[in-house]
Amino acid sequence: MSDDRGFWTGLRHRLHQALSAPSVDSDELEKAVNMAADREPAPVIWLLGLAQSGKTSIVRALTGSSRAQIGDGFRPCTRTASIYDFPPEVPLVRFLDTRGLGEVGYDPAEDIALCEEQSHLLIVVVRASEPRPQAVLDVLKKVRKRHPDWPVVFAQTCLHQGYSDRQTEHVLPYPFGDDAWQAKVPEGLARLLLAQREFFADLPGNGPLLWVPIDFTRPDDGFEPVDYGLDALWSAIEEAASLGLEMRLRTDPGVTDLYSRAAHPHIVGFSLAAGTVGALPVIDLALLPALQAGLLHRLAGLYKQRWTARSSAEFLGLLGSGFAAAYGARLAGRSLVKLIPVWGQTAGAVWGASTSGAITFALGKAACSYLDRKREGHDISANALRQAYRDGLDQGRKLLRQQQSRTGSPS
Repeated sequence: MSDDRGFWTGLRHRLHQALSAPSVDSDELEKAVNMAADREPAPVIWLLGLAQSGKTSIVRALTGSSRAQIGDGFRPCTRTASIYDFPPEVPLVRFLDTRGLGEVGYDPAEDIALCEEQSHLLIVVVRASEPRPQAVLDVLKKVRKRHPDWPVVFAQTCLHQGYSDRQTEHVLPYPFGDDAWQAKVPEGLARLLLAQREFFADLPGNGPLLWVPIDFTRPDDGFEPVDYGLDALWSAIEEAASLGLEMRLRTDPGVTDLYSRAAHPHIVGFSLAAGTVGALPVIDLALLPALQAGLLHRLAGLYKQRWTARSSAEFLGLLGSGFAAAYGARLAGRSLVKLIPVWGQTAGAVWGASTSGAITFALGKAACSYLDRKREGHDISANALRQAYRDGLDQGRKLLRQQQSRTGSPS
């Protein structure tokens, strides 16, 4: 028993060291993230469309990232195609963008080959005011000949460009899920949308074509809501690919705080990575604290603060000795179980994945509560922080169960 107590105490000490460090151990964090990415790569969404068709606006709406973050985040993967990881440290989703489409002298063959090999979902992005985007059709025909069963989500963007000068508001409620939508929207816009659908009607293949009219604008454009049709786009994405992205990228229902909304996908990303690492015997004992420290430092940055040794001492102190004991017991117990031949390697892996991911999720949610109170200069209630941790633990377990159900693996 004394040996076990010493083991748990050492483990908790390692967590405190990791959280208290002025910076994250980048080598351990990178190793953990790469290991998770190799075992569970992020799903890839291929955005196919002409320049200025609204692809960046779709990425912004789905991820909550700013246009500047997206512009800085895309990196080249071929001469004319780019890729964007979100969140960048622990990607939940990757976006592929073919940037040269429609340009003179552009041969899309290299981009098509790359995107076909990697993508899990194809979203064709076309402006509603572009009735015959021939360059898009030419590429799409080739793709569907090779993948006739692929579903395609068509995002018809910039709807307001089909409004008359007198119309300054979107049609509400969103009418396009109704079979009678044509009678509810401006006549000119209806003609544009129908002409576009007719243009793509003869595509080869039998995979479904899902049409989603959307209009993602800036607040100063004067149209409300600024993410018009976003719920319909999420529904089409889930129908086409069942990737579970909405659960990962959108925060808890009812959360309106911008900081919490921005933090949520980062918490999910680190938690899923922790779940993947936690499914492995022994090695997770070294890498899990690095992941959790990386998450807390990242959250502090989102809340425009720094995570210091003092922050760590206060945060862990408010969570209390019960948290520290439970953390050590869970981490040690599941790692020892995974060393049992056959049974332990299976049951222990599932237990380890669920526990590692859930604890990381709970720490992230508790840290948001802590950082929010610090940002506002308010006193921090230990009871409120512990409740946030307990609620996060329940949510984290649900997240990891859904992940295991979707992938059929421990994480």
